[in-house]
Formats: sequence, structure tokens, C-alpha cells
Amino acid sequence: MKDKAIDAVYMCAGDTGFILDNSFGAIPQVCYWGPTLGVLTASDVKAAIISSRESLDGNAPDDHVASSLIPLESDGWLGRPALAGHRADGTSWAPRFKAAQVELPDNCRVEDGVAFVANEPVTFSTTSDGSQLALKIIVEPFEQGPLRIRAQLTNLSDCDYYLEELGIALNLPLEANEIFDTTGRWGKERVGQRRPVVLGCDLREGRHGRTGFDAPGFTFVGPQGFSFRQGEVWGLHTAWSGNHRTWVEKSIAGQQVIAGSEVLMPGEVTLSKDETYSTPWFYAVHGYGLDDAAQQVHRWFRSRKNHPKTKRPVTLNVWEAVYFDHHLPKLQKLAQKAAEIGVERFVLDDGWFLGRRDDYRGLGDWYVDKDVWPNGLSPLADMVHDLGMQFGLWFEPEMINEDSNLAREHPDWILAAQGSTDAKDLPLQWRHQQVLNIAIPEAFEYVKDRVVSLVREYSIDYIKWDHNRDLIEAGNTQLGGRASVSVQTHAAYRLFDAIKAECPGLEIESCSSGGGRVDLEVLQHTDRFWVSDCIDPVERQEMTRWYNQVSPPELMGTHVASTESHTTGRHSTMAMRGGTALWGHFGIEWDILEATDSEMSDLKDWIAFYKLNRDFLHSADIVRCETPDETIWLHGVVANDQSRALFQMVTRGRSAISPRGRLRFSGLDDSRTYRIRPVIVGSEPSGLVPPLWFGKLSQPAEGSAWHYFDGITTTGSVLQNSGVQTPRLHTDQTLLFEIVEK
Repeated sequence: MKDKAIDAVYMCAGDTGFILDNSFGAIPQVCYWGPTLGVLTASDVKAAIISSRESLDGNAPDDHVASSLIPLESDGWLGRPALAGHRADGTSWAPRFKAAQVELPDNCRVEDGVAFVANEPVTFSTTSDGSQLALKIIVEPFEQGPLRIRAQLTNLSDCDYYLEELGIALNLPLEANEIFDTTGRWGKERVGQRRPVVLGCDLREGRHGRTGFDAPGFTFVGPQGFSFRQGEVWGLHTAWSGNHRTWVEKSIAGQQVIAGSEVLMPGEVTLSKDETYSTPWFYAVHGYGLDDAAQQVHRWFRSRKNHPKTKRPVTLNVWEAVYFDHHLPKLQKLAQKAAEIGVERFVLDDGWFLGRRDDYRGLGDWYVDKDVWPNGLSPLADMVHDLGMQFGLWFEPEMINEDSNLAREHPDWILAAQGSTDAKDLPLQWRHQQVLNIAIPEAFEYVKDRVVSLVREYSIDYIKWDHNRDLIEAGNTQLGGRASVSVQTHAAYRLFDAIKAECPGLEIESCSSGGGRVDLEVLQHTDRFWVSDCIDPVERQEMTRWYNQVSPPELMGTHVASTESHTTGRHSTMAMRGGTALWGHFGIEWDILEATDSEMSDLKDWIAFYKLNRDFLHSADIVRCETPDETIWLHGVVANDQSRALFQMVTRGRSAISPRGRLRFSGLDDSRTYRIRPVIVGSEPSGLVPPLWFGKLSQPAEGSAWHYFDGITTTGSVLQNSGVQTPRLHTDQTLLFEIVEK
């Protein structure tokens, strides 16, 4: 439904309200973003709009300056513009757009020029006659709370338009004066960081050609000191697996925005007549505390038609067990041992294809190496299936080694900015590899056909899809070296989708040197992601904590590794390793043939406990509690109806005090009565000294292999506000608490 007379749209997404002012005569602006405002009339919405406009006084423009969804200098915005571009003669760099036409859902209410929309998309369309550009902005709210927004720019002129940037900006209240986002590096992804909002522009850019270990995830802004459960927060996520940016800007005119865009390299997007560029989706969420914001995103993600519906199978990946040393007898023993302890998916990692004895050669030659696998992969794949497990295989389809048959036959398929296929003109090697230009149709089809044929030949159920380098000088040699990160990223999405369309039921993991490609767009095309190549549980606790801000736990590959971490050298108990892996998609990355009988017994117990609880763990709301001492973390999940919860205490260091105060369990119903019981899965965590409220340790219930302390029965208000005394534990330990309504 189109209506030229729409002055404003009041939009509801769950408990979030959004007022878009379309009366300014240019691109719409957000004049309200926050909690829903109840039942409003058209006059209420117009009152909110007029009351948001500043007085015209002092050394200021003579008219109202709009910080619109796409702030422009031509509208008087003197901060960072969200649209930049020009034509060959330098014109059209300051387009002026007319008042937008509005396309509304058929079932919305329109009253006196105001549209009232709930959980349905709205499209704003406008043109700049002088610059001959057309612009569309799609705003799509979801009933779970988040909104997503994207813009599309079309060139209406016979002259090319050179686009440099197109993004989206949302107004923020000035009370939002602190920023929280994440950074990180290989092996230590997702480190949280805070800083104040100051006058000027706080800009984060990712120029890795993939999401990046240091990606901000959601960028949140709120009042200083906002936490998991306290403080109104506004968040924005640029859902894009290529180059991207997010910024928060506060102007001297008292306006403040949070914004995002794709980073376009010089000359990367040139629009011919009638060609259109679409931005990534930008996800916006408003909530009270970071937990509320995360829960909204998780509930929406779980509502998608393509969200994994099957129970997340216990997975064993053999990388840290064998590396490149592939010997069928050992792999068969690993498979047999895995099946005995309850593993449901067995994954063969790197080293199975032509010439692949190390990481210097072979990438691109996706044929089983007959020297190592004379009978193909069937002896292993068939055994795995006969044992009742799924069979998975590692690929790195977007990459190529210079030492490969594919590179020798098609050197022009390698991304390179110099426009030459000579080795001296190729980009800097990274992990001894280059990037395959899958935007070339022939390269795309080659990769798709090789993967699909192998999936069909060996009945592969799962692909660990790796992506082990940043994109440097990523140019299309067939186009003289023109920058190609954007088209490469779109081609990767199409490749995921095309392979899955030809292989129904196939699941794909997004792995990128660990967590180098994790965002809300790549997760639309894949079924889980690998958190990090570092499986040290101490490091993984922090990674999981902040990945949860973007992704629900069931999409995170969380594995139990060997006693000594291959990345950090740290030694960890099974209580720490199993307890950390529980909070995601549980798996194993370990040569279990070398495990002791005690370790195998504990691992079997953790697998059984995960299987019993995974439906609950992967449907409940995550909760991260404030703790009295920074050396303790307390987190868990609470059922949507608050009838049940499972929490974990983590000791992350030695404290200056002991005991360390009381644990307060958030997310419960104050008025209900609960029983809280500590749970011991496998061996007892090191250094446990129970406080009085634990009571006696019972024998395992019939059919289970874990112990419960008696615990206590009390109200939700006591558990949330008074709390319970912390037990004494050595550092780097975990302990579970089960809470069930009586």
C-alpha cells in the first residue's frame, strides 16, 4: 500500500517503539527509538515529533537540521555523512532528496497522515532529481524486539555514479553517554571494551575482507555503567562478512547518532544506469541491560524458518588429534571410541585432499588424495555412519595455494590488485595461501561442483567451512585488479546457499581461523560457527560471554580439548573443560585415545548431561549475573516461563578475599518458590569447600551419572536479592546450580 501523504510512521517491534518523521521534506529521520509508547493517536505522534525539534537560535542554520536515516550535508548535517559518491566530472556529490513516498503493509492503520505499523516492513522511496539518484530505505521490525534496516541506491543517469559509501544512522538520546563493543585477535576473539561518548566521531572499521577477530559485534550505547540487567541500551550491528564500519557521533549541535556502513574500496562500486547498490542489513535493538538486548536477538533468530531444528549433535573434530597425519586405523579407533561415549558427529579435518601433507600446498584441489586414501574416504565414512554417527568433512573452498594444480591451471582465478597473474604481483601470502575469486562464474561452479560431488559420494552430513586469511589487495585480475571484496562476500553467501540447495539436510559451520567470520548475515547461510582456534576453557569463557551478545548458544561450537591447551599451554581440569563446553554446541577437539580412564568417564558424563539438557539450554533465555567479586562470573539460562534455570559459577582468578560474597541469581520470579541444588558432573571441581546451604551430597539418581547436593528451597526474591554464599573453589573451575520451581 502506497500513500504520498504519510507524514510519520509509528512502528512497534516487540516492546520497542520507533517514530520516523517523514514531514521534513527529505529522507525520514528517527525522532524516537525506545520503549513502546502505548496506544497513541496521530496527534500524539505529531506531538512527539514537534517536541523533538530544537529551537533556532545562536549561530545555527535558519531551519531545522535533520539527522535523518541517511544524514547528508545538503540537509545541514555537518557530521559524518552516510552517503558519499560522485560522477566522473565531480558532480552529484551533494544530492538533495525529496520527501519520501511510503509503502505500508496492507493491514496497518493510517490516521491523519500517521501510519501505525507493528511487526511489518515499511519502505521509504525518494529521488534526487538534480543528482538523478533514487533511494529506498527498508525498515523491518520483528515481534521479538529487534529491527533491521537497509538502503538501496539506484543510478537514474546515463553517466556512471561512483559510490564511496552508503550507510544508515539512528538518532540517540544524549543520556546514552558510554559505548560498549568488542575487539580481539586470533585465539582471543571477543574482548569487551568500554569508553565514553565524547564530542566527535568514534569510528570502528574492519578492513579484513571478513568480519574479523576484532569486529565490534553489536555496538551498544547507554548511560554510564549500564550492565547486563541495568540501564537503557541502544545497539547496532552491521551484518556483513566483508569490510564494514560502525560509528557513534556526537555533534556540538547536541545531536547524537549510531551508524553503520560497508567499507567500499576505491572504485569498488560503480553504478551504471539503472544499477542498484544495496547496503548490508543493519540490526538495531533497544533494551534494558545487555541481557534483554541479547534475548531479543536470540528469540528472533530462533524464530527463523532456517534456524537449525534438530538437536545439536555432540561433535568430535579430529584436528588436534591427528593434524595432517591421516592414518585410517587410528581414525577408525577414534571413531569407535567416540561412538562408545555418545558422540553423534565425527568430522575429518584438513589433510584429506590432493597433495595436502602440510598447509603449503593443495588448497583448491578438492579431490581425495589416493596416496593417503587409496580406497577413498568410504572406509572411514561408512564406518562412521554404521556406528550411528554423522560424517563431516573440512573444506576451505574460498582459498587456494599457489602450489596447487588449480593455481597452475587458472592463475587468473586468484584475487590480486595488480592486474597480473605473475607470482611477484600476487598479494602477500597469509598462512601460505591466496584467495580464490569465486565471483568468477567458472570458479564458483568449480568449487560448488567439487563440494557437491563429494557430499553425495560420501553421504557427508556436515561441512566445517574454513576461511583462514584476511583479504589483502583483493582485486579481480580479469578486470585489471578492480577491488572485489564486496562481490566476493556476496558470492560466498550464494555459494553457501547453492550447495545447501543441492544437498538437502547438509549443515555448514562458519569457521574462519576460528571466529574470524561471525555476524548476523553469515549466520543466515550457515548452521553454526567455530568460536576460536583457542580451546583453552579459561579463554573460551570470555569469548562465549560476548559472542552471546550476537548469537544464541546453539550456534556456537564449544568443544572439550586436551588437558594441556595446544594454544596457551594452560592445564585445565575436566570440570573446567566440560563445564565451559556445555554452554553452546557441545563437542570434542582432543585425541581421546590418549585420555585416561578417569578423563573418559568424566567426558562421558558431560556428554550425557549435555544431551539431557540441550533442548533447555538451546531454547531458554541467557542470563549473566553481576557478582560481588571480579574473579567470579555467574551465568546461565532461565526458562521462558521462569520455571527452571541452570547456572554456572566460574572462578577466573584468586581474590583478595575469601569467601567472595554471595551469588545472586537473576531472571527468576520473585513470587515463586524454587529449589536450588549444586550439581557435580564427573569429577568434583578442584578445591571445593561447600558452604552450609549445600547440605549433603546425594548418590546419583538411577540412570544418571552426576551428583546433586541437597541444596535449599526458598523464594525467587531471596535468590535474586539476598543470594547464597559462594563456595570455595580453586581458580579456573566451574560449578553448576540447578534451580527448579517447587
